[in-house]
Amino acid sequence: MPLALFALAISAFGIGTTEFIINGLLPDLAADFAVTIPAAGLLVSGYALGVAIGGPPLTMLGGRLSRKTMLLSLMVLFIVGNLLSALAPSYGVLMVGRFLSAFAHGAYFGVGSVVAADLVAPQKRASAIALMFTGLTLANVLGVPLGTWIGQAFGWRATFWVVVVIGVAGLVGVLALVPAQPRPEGGGVLRELVTFRKGGVWLALAMTVFGFAPVFAVITFISPIMTSVGGFSPRAVPVVMALFGVGLVVGNLIGGRLADRAVMPSIYGSVALLTLLGVVLALVAGNQAAFIVTIILFGVAAFATVPPLQTRVLDAAAGAPTLASAANIGAFNLGNAIGSFVAGLTIDAGFGYTAPAWTAALLGLTGLAVAGLAGLQARRHLVPAA
Repeated sequence: MPLALFALAISAFGIGTTEFIINGLLPDLAADFAVTIPAAGLLVSGYALGVAIGGPPLTMLGGRLSRKTMLLSLMVLFIVGNLLSALAPSYGVLMVGRFLSAFAHGAYFGVGSVVAADLVAPQKRASAIALMFTGLTLANVLGVPLGTWIGQAFGWRATFWVVVVIGVAGLVGVLALVPAQPRPEGGGVLRELVTFRKGGVWLALAMTVFGFAPVFAVITFISPIMTSVGGFSPRAVPVVMALFGVGLVVGNLIGGRLADRAVMPSIYGSVALLTLLGVVLALVAGNQAAFIVTIILFGVAAFATVPPLQTRVLDAAAGAPTLASAANIGAFNLGNAIGSFVAGLTIDAGFGYTAPAWTAALLGLTGLAVAGLAGLQARRHLVPAA
């Protein structure tokens, strides 16, 4: 694989760390800003909505830039957002910082997915996308546990300062290793927008929203689930998050290989497994050993969905993939926002801390239904499914 893919993965590592780190710091943030745990969880939903809202417009605004220049500009925005988060004097300012970081996130992975796919042979596109997303998954193995430990030991602000440093490293990596890729001839905003007239693109985006929503329904509240239901100590949270991250890495690589062979069957299988594991998590939340095993498998299923879902939207938007790719990153994060928000509502309604796992199962069933519709549409209109 080209070295440029590893450069993309470095930045993905920083972006993934800032996205997921809030999950392990919810109790500290809630105490510092005198808000409830569900209110602190809105920092997750807010970030996810920022990705969904900001990614496509930024991608369109950067349409006249080369893809490398666009990636560098987005990393600068990411660094600024995390600086603001580290210095935030209030909950509102922290939310603004999260939004800025999220805007960079959506466009970066959208453009980066197209760059990664163009660096390799067509039959290796899903694996190349998976390699870039490996940075995101490794963030859960290394960045999030380390960031959680730093936040618990030195305060949550220190965690964001570390993320700033990672962002600078990612910026340097892209500058040094990613080759210049001029904007494709014949492209432009209008051509990219026209692709959204295709029903297959919208179904692909809907698959992403509901196929990935179960992940954040659970992970947003993993800390209170562990401590309140499972009886874990707060110090165990970073360790379990690291194990969850190992599952993400494994699932991402498996998903890439499977999607290179058959995209839609990969989506059906991974979302079905995610749905089943949501039920299992709800049932075993009070058993520490069973919970750990299940959350690792949940991580495997979670990121086994990513390469096939991202590849599917590139297939559906063939000829004008950049904006659709960015929109699909937004769709992932719209799913994140829906999952964490609905799960928070169930907690506020008094259903307890196992309710997010049941919520994940219901969202997964919805994702399977949408995937079924997308599969039917693909066969009827002969949209390539692999």
